[in-house]
Amino acid sequence: MTDSEMGTVARRALPLLDLTNLGETCTETKIDALCRDAKAGSVAAICVWPRFITQGARALAGMGILVATVINFPEGGEDCARATDDTAEALRDGADEIDLVLPYRALLRGEAALARDMVEAVRDVCGAATLKVILETGELGDPERIRAASRLALEAGADFLKTSTGKSPVSATPEAAEAMLTEIKASGRPAGLKVSGGLRSVADAATYLALADRIMGPDWVTSKTFRLGASSLYGALMQARGL
Repeated sequence: MTDSEMGTVARRALPLLDLTNLGETCTETKIDALCRDAKAGSVAAICVWPRFITQGARALAGMGILVATVINFPEGGEDCARATDDTAEALRDGADEIDLVLPYRALLRGEAALARDMVEAVRDVCGAATLKVILETGELGDPERIRAASRLALEAGADFLKTSTGKSPVSATPEAAEAMLTEIKASGRPAGLKVSGGLRSVADAATYLALADRIMGPDWVTSKTFRLGASSLYGALMQARGL
């Protein structure tokens, strides 16, 4: 890619970024830095552990930058009551968006109803808040399983499908994203895609943007329909944009 092409991609991608810190050693100081970076890049959202929601919401108040948090993360457990309780607490603390890990192991065992029940229950708690459902596509593996999980999540009320936690050996891949976008298009619902895990370069961002343009059309991608979930991608995008 030329510098000009990289700059064009960066200008398009930065407003779609969910700037993320889900590190095991995250601290309040690191959240302060994350919020400063979020403001500098005018990103779509930050994505943080539940214990940092209040801090992030306070730091970004009035900036138009949303606060997302993770539920049932990263294990994708099967305790529905805990997931709904944690969601309700996160919303009380000021979260705008909930990134819920689908109980993907239940799907792999053939127990789709268990996974569907959790998504529906969390959807009920979310109300007007955005619900992103993390499929953990690297663990599902097969594109047909990814498509089936996508259909389940969409039918249960997901506003976004999200590829990965970033904690599994295989994170986002273009093949998984294509399967998810295909199901979003087929659903006819105004749902979005969040590509998360393993994105590090401007070229990575360009790959997924081009994929979305091809499947969904050139005018589909906005922060309401498409996100890039990453922390290491931020620096590459800012550099390419000349900031």
